[in-house]
Amino acid sequence: MRVLGINCYLHDTAAAMVEDGRVTWAVTEERLSRVHKDVGFPRHAIQSALAHCGLPDLRGLDAVAFGWNAGGATPLHTLRATLTNQIPRSRRMIANSLLSTVREIYHGNGRLDLARMFGSLDGARLVHVDHHEAHAWSTYALSGFDESLVVVMDGRGARESTALYHARGGELRLVRRYLWPNSLGLFYEAFTDLLGFRRHSDEWKVMGLAAYGEPTANLDGLLRVVEGGYQVNAHALAGRWWNDLSPLIARFGPRRDPDREITDADRGLAASVQRALEQAVFAVVKEGIRLTGCRQVCLAGGVAMNSKANGRLLASGVIDDLFVQPAATDDGTAIGAALVAHAELGVAVPRYRLTDVYLGPSFSDAEIASELGRYKLKSMRVPEVERVTAALIAQGYVVGWFQGRMEFGPRALGNRSILADPRRVEIRDRVNECVKFREPWRPFAPSCLAEVAGEYFEGCRDAPYMIVTYDVAPSKRSVIPAVTHADNTARVQTVTRASNPRYWELIRAFGALTGVPVVLNTSFNLKGEPIVCTPKDAVRTFYSSGLDFLVIGDTIVPKAESWAHGDLHGLVQRAVRAA
Repeated sequence: MRVLGINCYLHDTAAAMVEDGRVTWAVTEERLSRVHKDVGFPRHAIQSALAHCGLPDLRGLDAVAFGWNAGGATPLHTLRATLTNQIPRSRRMIANSLLSTVREIYHGNGRLDLARMFGSLDGARLVHVDHHEAHAWSTYALSGFDESLVVVMDGRGARESTALYHARGGELRLVRRYLWPNSLGLFYEAFTDLLGFRRHSDEWKVMGLAAYGEPTANLDGLLRVVEGGYQVNAHALAGRWWNDLSPLIARFGPRRDPDREITDADRGLAASVQRALEQAVFAVVKEGIRLTGCRQVCLAGGVAMNSKANGRLLASGVIDDLFVQPAATDDGTAIGAALVAHAELGVAVPRYRLTDVYLGPSFSDAEIASELGRYKLKSMRVPEVERVTAALIAQGYVVGWFQGRMEFGPRALGNRSILADPRRVEIRDRVNECVKFREPWRPFAPSCLAEVAGEYFEGCRDAPYMIVTYDVAPSKRSVIPAVTHADNTARVQTVTRASNPRYWELIRAFGALTGVPVVLNTSFNLKGEPIVCTPKDAVRTFYSSGLDFLVIGDTIVPKAESWAHGDLHGLVQRAVRAA
């Protein structure tokens, strides 16, 4: 049985394939189109999913599922909310609502674009799934829990912005929803914009910046915890239309110029917004526990990408266990929709514990060699490339690491990563300034052997997706300063030999050399670009940045500057001896 899941038109457009009850392929469109945050129809992602199954077109599929309901529910609800004065009335909002309704009806929630690009479904069932339901199934079905409280929090679904479900025995029951514009996602987006960052992509920068400030800004009247959850004051956030910042500007001052230095006031505002969000998240989860009696929690939706809130929740004792969908934003609804569609085909929604998200393209040794040969790059294939790479990192080099199948979701988890020594603060600063070309205050994440994670990160057991923060153990903060954030936390990835043998062996070898089985891991991309997908992407990014080496498959490629330290053979031999 094959079911194709699609997310399109909003953000994080993606496609996923479920074969015989297992997710076998998933990729976001931006990785293939190379358009950052691509919002177009995911033509390339769908083509790649079909090719993975050996299908030339949609024939051979049992169903195609979209993670959005047909019928224009969202724009119509926007119009209703405007006319009933739930948000500030404006001609622009009404016009945008009407235009959105017409556009959604015209596109038929993807039906017309799918037919135009890929032809007839030829008997495959077409399914449209409620957006929040797709989010909910994407996390519950892959959590391994039989019973759980499922919490979906984002900017908005069809009508709701937050939804609580009681999941048990493969069934999902809605127990409460919070209607848009009472939205935690839109609250956080508005302040992301005010702080000079981009909505729908840079919210995590606010979370990172919050660690440098104290929550001193007065947010009274904007977001408050109430009985049963939270209340966002849309009138206090929006002016003539929802994205109008004029009320916030009148209260907090002008929107920060992205090129202007971060101030203490900016840090304080970010900390205040983060604290308010965390308080609201706690209130929602407590309400869900009251309604369901369940302390195992599954999270999805854009707000679930707030790893700081996730970490605080897990450490609080309010819940017993937590699973967060690793692709918690809208890309994950492609998986959720494909899973839900099984019920339309008369079978149970597949459920199992997700163990990794290496679900994208991979490239053979021949394809890698061909790409390197095209550019006539000097390189060397080496045995035990993991040990050699560990030795290079231990010597202070920064390495682009390209291996196996690409990760699904926003995190690089050891197959499309930039790796460096977590013991060296100067390396962290160099990666920010010369490799990633980004702000110096931005944190990096650690990848750690799962066997010793608890020694370095308090309470950390199983954190494979870099989506929960943990406190760095006091005795280890001076040991791994390059991955210890300003508030002494870290967004950890635990690595097991079963999930990623090559990456596990690299970290193990680095630990054998240095006594520290942890490496600095950040995504293999430049600022404002998608993470690399193909060998060509890797080569271009390697030569456009301050990376010292590219390790691609079993091959090591040096930068020209590296030859000042000796020929490549000599470098590798020294690394081999060190390893």
